[in-house]
Amino acid sequence: MSHSNSKLTAFALVPLLAMSMTLLADDETPSPLDPARLEAEGVVIANIVLDKQDVFDLSDPKENNALYRFANRLHIITKDSTIEKQLLIKPGDAFSKRLADETERILRGNTYFYDVAVTPKNRQDGAVDLHISTRDVWTLRPGFSYSRSGGENKSSVKIEELNLFGRGQQLLVSRSSNVDRDSTTLEFRDKHIGRSWASVALRFADNSDGHSNLLSVNRPFYALDARWAAGATLFDDDHRSTLYQLGEREAAYRHERRFYSAFGGWSAGLRDGWVRRFTAGIVYDDNRFVDALDPILPSVLPGDRKLVYPFVGIEILEDRFEKASNRNQIKKTEDFLTGTSFSASLGWSDESLGADRDAVLYWLRGGRSFGALAESALLLSGSASGRYESGDSVNTLFNLGARYYLQQSEKRTFFTTLLATYGSNLDLDNPVELGGNTGLRGYPLRYQSGDSKILLTIEQRFFWDWYPFRLFRVGGAIFADAGRTWGDNPLGGESLGWLSNAGFGLRFAPTRTGSRKIVHLDVAFPLNGDSSIDNVQILLGSKRSF
Repeated sequence: MSHSNSKLTAFALVPLLAMSMTLLADDETPSPLDPARLEAEGVVIANIVLDKQDVFDLSDPKENNALYRFANRLHIITKDSTIEKQLLIKPGDAFSKRLADETERILRGNTYFYDVAVTPKNRQDGAVDLHISTRDVWTLRPGFSYSRSGGENKSSVKIEELNLFGRGQQLLVSRSSNVDRDSTTLEFRDKHIGRSWASVALRFADNSDGHSNLLSVNRPFYALDARWAAGATLFDDDHRSTLYQLGEREAAYRHERRFYSAFGGWSAGLRDGWVRRFTAGIVYDDNRFVDALDPILPSVLPGDRKLVYPFVGIEILEDRFEKASNRNQIKKTEDFLTGTSFSASLGWSDESLGADRDAVLYWLRGGRSFGALAESALLLSGSASGRYESGDSVNTLFNLGARYYLQQSEKRTFFTTLLATYGSNLDLDNPVELGGNTGLRGYPLRYQSGDSKILLTIEQRFFWDWYPFRLFRVGGAIFADAGRTWGDNPLGGESLGWLSNAGFGLRFAPTRTGSRKIVHLDVAFPLNGDSSIDNVQILLGSKRSF
């Protein structure tokens, strides 16, 4: 009898043991914490936990091979200090979902990370740990690149490091060749000097047609709640510029520019979901134009201009951002500013300051989105710029852009964009051009010129699961483009009216390197135009978007 009772007791314990194991399993993998609830309850940050992942995930059998293990051993993973100096929240602070999200965006903006996640975990005794999960990419980029667009080739040989010794610094040595020039370049950038938010950029370029040197020191409004900014830029450039007609070189000139600027900015920070920033500074901008001395092309000279002006500016920004995937990238987190944005600057150039003319200079820019990227969204943007001198509006440009995304499924997105530019009394060195390098893919680069243009693109985008060698994602597109130019052509050629093309292409998005660009291989068929262009245009190049 006692033996029977012991058997019954043993069987009765089975469901209890199963329940206990389930509870233990749940404890090991707790459900995600609700950030809004943590913030409402005033939970503080106990620890910052860095979860730094190497280029290849060796726990994944598909990536655990000799080559990828060797790549991880050679790679210097991002140092803790490089990450920690970019955090907007630290131990002892009250948890803030807004600051966690903004920190995530700041870190994700670095080219040496493929993706970033900032997540609260391990809540206990009124505190929570903040886990910063990052995944490094391979940042040493030696090699050779080649692209073809609008019937012209572009190539480069370079060695570039985007995360020098894991400290977030960039170093580039390159030799490149394109339709305009051959160039040898040395460049260094550091977005965080020491542990500060101040950045420095240095570039020295020796070109076949001149030189281009840059020194910039800048402490930006690095976060929505940043209270001040300051910076200075020295830019010295000398190069040859070419004007095109129907994709062919028709005239040339040399452009020598000296540009120096300094500014300071102030803000009260983020207030009720809005940011207002004020800036003031001074600019010296000297542009001189001389004969190109080209044995083949005639010279066409823009007028010299020397502008020296103080300026004031304002920026208004709404704190509204959205995350999405499979819009402009392939299976990668993308950050979109979907709130209202507006900025404006006004300057006064005066002969008493050393300028060659009195002029009012202005710049305006704004944007707003409608809808939700998770379903469908319309993103609008616009800008205006120009000068007012001697009673006339000069170099006036108005731009309007509209982008529409319709998420059809996880693997398909319909996209269309409309870009329009209106110009008036433009400087000769500021032409409005349309061609294979500016969105009209079935035509040579710089095929049409004027002072105004419009371009419409319709594209069906496909995002596939194909992941060759675990190195790049693959997508595809079917597209149609239509556009035209209007108004004054600096060379006097006539507009051919509306031009259109259709085509298809493949997209290759690297997932293991610091390149943010997507390789495009497009086949485009022009539907009209002059008889000199090919019936098929094959374009190979890289862009920052799908």
